[in-house]
Amino acid sequence: QGQLVESGGSLVQAGGSLRLSCVASGFYIRTEIMAWYRQAPGKQRERVASISSGRYPTYADFAEGRFTISRDSAKNTIYLQMNSLKPEDTGVYYCNTAGRAFPWGQGTQVTVSA
Repeated sequence: QGQLVESGGSLVQAGGSLRLSCVASGFYIRTEIMAWYRQAPGKQRERVASISSGRYPTYADFAEGRFTISRDSAKNTIYLQMNSLKPEDTGVYYCNTAGRAFPWGQGTQVTVSA
């Protein structure tokens, strides 16, 4: 069964940048549309961005122009480069397939201070 391990989250000031990583095992990301999700305190989990096997990215409106999703099939890893971070970007970030096919990992905490 597929497993996902996210990392790279941290405490950062508003306007700062972070790069998140998600290492997948038990399946090959090249066969899947992969996505990043996030969950803020008291809110539902929402999709941030996705990337197809052909590397075509899509973004939520709040991520457009600030976040960049990418993938490295050789490393079976996807990334999320986040720039111009805002306090409202605070939350736990997760990766999964676009269809949420695998158990959620532990996520990685991103905290943006004002």
